Amino acid sequence: MEEKEWVLEQDRLDQVRNKLQASMDKLEPEVAGLRDQAAEIRKRFWEDLTINTATTDDFEDTFYSVQQQSAMLAERERVQKQMIQRWKSMNRLLPSPYFGRIDFLEEGTEHSERVYIGVSSFVDEDELSFLIYDWRTPIASLYYDYSPGPASYDTPSGRIDGRMELKRQFQIHDGRIVNMFDASETIGDELLQQVLGQGANSQMKSIVSTIQKEQNAIIRNDHSRMLIVQGAAGSGKTSAALQRVAYLLYKNRQSIRADQIILFSPNPMFVSYISTVLPELGEENMQQTTFQEYLDYWLGSTLRPEDIFDQTEYVLTEQGTSGYEARVQGIEYKASEEFLLALQNYGLWLGREGMRFNSIQFRDRELISVKRMRDEFYSYERTLPLNHRISQLQEWLLDELTKLERAERDASWVQEELNYLDTDEYAEAFGELHKESELLDLAELYASVREKMNNKRRGDESDFDFGLREEDLLLRRIVKEHFKPLRKSVKKFSFVDVKSIYGQLFVDEVAYREQTNGVDVPGLWPEICRQTKETLLSNKLFHEDATPYLYLKELIEGVRTNTEIRHVFVDEGQDYSSFQYEYMKKLFPRARMTVLGDFGQAIFMQATNLSATDSPIIRLYGEAETSLIRLMRSYRSTREIVEFTKGMLPDGGEIAPFDREGHKPLLRRIASGSKRDARILVDIAALRAEGFESIAVITKTAAESREAYESVRTQGSEALQLVTKETKDFEKGVMIIPVYLAKGIEFDAVLIYDASPEAYGRDNERKLLYTACTRAMHRLYLYSTGEWSPFVHALHPDVYETASD
Repeated sequence: MEEKEWVLEQDRLDQVRNKLQASMDKLEPEVAGLRDQAAEIRKRFWEDLTINTATTDDFEDTFYSVQQQSAMLAERERVQKQMIQRWKSMNRLLPSPYFGRIDFLEEGTEHSERVYIGVSSFVDEDELSFLIYDWRTPIASLYYDYSPGPASYDTPSGRIDGRMELKRQFQIHDGRIVNMFDASETIGDELLQQVLGQGANSQMKSIVSTIQKEQNAIIRNDHSRMLIVQGAAGSGKTSAALQRVAYLLYKNRQSIRADQIILFSPNPMFVSYISTVLPELGEENMQQTTFQEYLDYWLGSTLRPEDIFDQTEYVLTEQGTSGYEARVQGIEYKASEEFLLALQNYGLWLGREGMRFNSIQFRDRELISVKRMRDEFYSYERTLPLNHRISQLQEWLLDELTKLERAERDASWVQEELNYLDTDEYAEAFGELHKESELLDLAELYASVREKMNNKRRGDESDFDFGLREEDLLLRRIVKEHFKPLRKSVKKFSFVDVKSIYGQLFVDEVAYREQTNGVDVPGLWPEICRQTKETLLSNKLFHEDATPYLYLKELIEGVRTNTEIRHVFVDEGQDYSSFQYEYMKKLFPRARMTVLGDFGQAIFMQATNLSATDSPIIRLYGEAETSLIRLMRSYRSTREIVEFTKGMLPDGGEIAPFDREGHKPLLRRIASGSKRDARILVDIAALRAEGFESIAVITKTAAESREAYESVRTQGSEALQLVTKETKDFEKGVMIIPVYLAKGIEFDAVLIYDASPEAYGRDNERKLLYTACTRAMHRLYLYSTGEWSPFVHALHPDVYETASD
């Protein structure tokens, strides 16, 4: 590019930076002033306020005075927050104000508009013009979607057609233009080469300067109720999803808050890995959790659900053991649509018969029996939904407890407890009894005490014994406190024996078919039943039972819906079952859903094929409200690594590598395990000497990770980190990690600890090895003390190098 262009662009950059700095300097004292004002209002809030409730008018005056002061404080804080956000936005822009420029000539106009694009907008207050456009503005979509030539973009008022005359990309550091390209493609390869050639970081970074056209379609999709992104490893699915969150918050700023968006992450460490992306773009983080954390929250107090990682450890390590095949069949069946239908039919059957309840016990005696509950429940209108009838039963139980509580006041134990109250307890109780809230039902109290007096003597009511009144109040309080846990348990539906109701499904095949209207069962159903009942008896749940158990529980008690959530994001979406998707749909009825995944990395048993035409996830909202976007270009790894890894998948030929060159993967055959561990340390040292800071030794299982950690550590002094399912933070360095915890994360270099047929020989282990290898950005080493995995052995020798020790 001509030097003149560099000079002009640098001059323009300097002017923008000067205006940014001037605006920041002007804003700082205003922010400080508002902060002081808000602090002063808080300080004087009560000093300037007179509380007067003597009359209705005085109370109203006090109320409106409080309301006025509160509104004034809220307005000051709102303006202050906006100013602080503006200041932070300009501060983020200052080192690198923008990354792109387009010159766009709109149809019907004579002069093109220069549009500079950055992570947020900046307006020249003097000329009232945009010096920088936020990357999420409608016109900025031109930068991502078009090459120079005819172009158009959508606005709230309609489509704007025209011609892009120039597209330019910048790399700016600390106010200086380092690189500048005029691009003919969507985003020029030059910039991507440099960005992708950098080392892995401990936290994911924003990709707004390198968003590709297909990623932009994901980010700006506004019409789909369900958006499915099926993308190859390293295709930028998660990055695009996070930019999508930022876009949604920008576009719908008046109607959606960050806490109305939730992301289900694959594991707790991933939450840490992506935590800085949105703040980097000036947005608050959305809610982030794992599906397991949700299950633990609702089941942890009564049942201990197994997590998906322990389930996976079982599947990968217990082959050949007693009951293994039945457990695997059970995992597949309980994740299926057939089992979902079975539970729905079971709910209808329970409406006719088979409900199980827990009796209500009090002081070693039965207050309300299971038979009375069952008779009452089945006396209700049978056409009502199951949960409505349970609500009716709940109200009946609360009424019955009220009657029983009243009768219990005359029990001998109540008088005994009253006699044993010590002075402090009596004084405390006596004080509480005189609170207004405890004296609302005076008519009932008076009648009760009067009846006691009449039983003792007949006389003038003016001789009313107020000592009896106080005694009766204490008796009422004692009984009420003892009945409070009973009421609380009824309100929590503890009278429904959900565990027995779920276990009732697993008696035998004949009963199951009757209860589910003839739904078929797997071949090893008797053993599946035995395993399920045995686990329930120990107050545990298999992972595959956790979501169905909650689903059944909510069929009975009513669905716990969250209508506040407007968008649900599911990362590694192929690892969720159709059952779990159905559950999430019920849980968030007002939400749109974005699901990101890669069936090539479906390493868990309950995997769902996101892009299959008959996929249950597509049927969830219907084809009309579902969009499917496929990302087949892989950006994470070098071309050599992608050519190696895509050959492991039957349909891997569709994956296209980004043309970033590097070293071929290295297959290193080692004579023994101890020599392998020593060699790994040598290779790690060499990689670190080259400047690679993020290195992962990936194992098949957590058990193998622990063994490798102990073994490798004894071979040298290299600092190693063992990553487990409890690890919360992702950090740079050398880590030993099982493959299922490495999902979604990238490393400068990956070392596959054992690539033998013993580790990755079965067909269901193909995707495990593929997932492990695709974590590598720059270098990939595989080790074996014998033969190679068949998925490696089948690759063409041209895609790797070999070495032997």
